[in-house]
Amino acid sequence: MAEITNGVSWLAVIVGAVVSFMLGWLWYSPKLFGEKWAAGSGIKMGSAGQMPTGAMASQAIGLLLMSWFVGVTAVSSALYTVILATLAFVVMGYSGGSFSGKSAYARYVDAGYLIACLVVMIICEGLIRHM
Repeated sequence: MAEITNGVSWLAVIVGAVVSFMLGWLWYSPKLFGEKWAAGSGIKMGSAGQMPTGAMASQAIGLLLMSWFVGVTAVSSALYTVILATLAFVVMGYSGGSFSGKSAYARYVDAGYLIACLVVMIICEGLIRHM
C-alpha cells in the first residue's frame, strides 16, 4: 500500500476530484449539455433536490479514485499510464452506452466529461505539486 501513497500530493488529489465533481454539475446542467444528454440517455432531468444521491456518491468516490490514480502516476513519472487507462475506460463507457441505447450525443458527452476530468486532474497535480 505504501507504494501507492508515498509522495502523492493529497491536496492535489482532493482538489482535482472536487473541481472535477463541480465540472460535472456544469457539464450535465441545462447550461451546457444536460438537456440533450438526458434526452439521449432516456432520462428526465429533475430539480437539484431530485438528484440521485447514490449516483452522486459513487461519482464522487470514482473521481477521488481517478484523481488518486493521477497522483500515483505523477509520482512515478508515468502519466501516460493514466492517460491510456482513462482512454480505455472512456471507450468501454462509450461501448456500454451503445449497448444501453444511449444516443451518440449522450455517449460523446459522457466521454468528453471523463477526458475533461483527466485534464483537470493533471493540471491540479502539476499546479499544486509545483507550488
